[in-house]
Amino acid sequence: MFDAFFRKQVIPAETRIAMLILDGLGGLAREPGGRTELETAHTPNLDALAKQSALGLTIPIGPGIATGSGPGHLSIFGYDPLEYEIGRGALEALGVDFELGPDDVAARGNFCTIGQDGILTDRRAGRLPTSESTCLVEILRTIKIDGVELFVEPVKEHRFALIVRAPDLGAALSESDPLVTGAAPLEIHALDEPSRRTAWIANEFLAQARVLLQNQSANMVLLRGFAKFPVVPQYPDIFKLHPAAIAINGMYRGVARLVGMDVLEVDGTSLADEFTTLEKHWQEYDFFYLHYKKTDTCGESGDFDGKVAAIEEFDAQLPRLMALQPDVVIITGDHSSPAVLKSHSWHPVPLLIHSKHVRSDGLEGFGESACARGSLGLMPARHVMPIALANAGRVAKYGA
Repeated sequence: MFDAFFRKQVIPAETRIAMLILDGLGGLAREPGGRTELETAHTPNLDALAKQSALGLTIPIGPGIATGSGPGHLSIFGYDPLEYEIGRGALEALGVDFELGPDDVAARGNFCTIGQDGILTDRRAGRLPTSESTCLVEILRTIKIDGVELFVEPVKEHRFALIVRAPDLGAALSESDPLVTGAAPLEIHALDEPSRRTAWIANEFLAQARVLLQNQSANMVLLRGFAKFPVVPQYPDIFKLHPAAIAINGMYRGVARLVGMDVLEVDGTSLADEFTTLEKHWQEYDFFYLHYKKTDTCGESGDFDGKVAAIEEFDAQLPRLMALQPDVVIITGDHSSPAVLKSHSWHPVPLLIHSKHVRSDGLEGFGESACARGSLGLMPARHVMPIALANAGRVAKYGA
């Protein structure tokens, strides 16, 4: 109810908003009473900005719920992720600019390794280089199934997108990824009647892939996140913004495109290259979403020190944004990925909102403990955009 009401209050304005998402930003201390990755990192620029900003913590989905990056992003973008449930496969396909049709079912694929006994030894095949996975994609493209069009598109490192095209396919499927090593890949099952044929196609694809890849360094694949093309309200319509997205990884480009953002091309793969893209296009848009993946990669790998270093790398680039004099700055994450857990978690995510109209909390440092004392409190992530738009002078007064 509030979402529909708020969208009627949004008005255009000549202001610019920058949303910087450090994927998996939230963390945990390595030992009781210690500091999280964010609190351990040397971040003079973030700390100085935090002192002039309002701080808080966000809950992407609900208390106690660990979330994936897709719904986590939808939430921070201002959508109810329970209302707009989107499979990761569709996001991966959109992220590599694949034009999903109404008869398409997309899935996210991982190259992986299994032993002779069929048990998973590495769900990501050592995060093999993109150049190597691209060659493996060419092998998968030789798979044929009667009456079906198959498209296999490389994404990045161990990831690829599989698109299945045929009439009357359902997308309610279980996944083949057991999410742990030491277990065998799972058979895919239909979760409703229209998806029975899709499940058969997916299992046939997996069977052929296992034969074709048996002598390769990544000798099997996993499929998850089956989905059809979703339709969600668009940013230019609901928030009166001309938005742009800057992201390297396909899934994040996909979710940005899904909500109506222009996805900008980045000349390179580093965070510095992303900031260069931001500077290059600064005058062309009034909303920028910039995504930074390394914090999540290190968190999921259990690399506490690597995540600290990734946060410090981000801090070193932050002055480039502030030199552009944005009207509103949002710095947060889509979820928490504590290195000590090696996974996404349910922990609230640090949040910073800066503008000349914000009531700054004057807190020292940007970290979980400081954010827990901030004036923004503990809020649903989808409420961040209303606050940001208000600070940007883009929300009309309600009532007389």
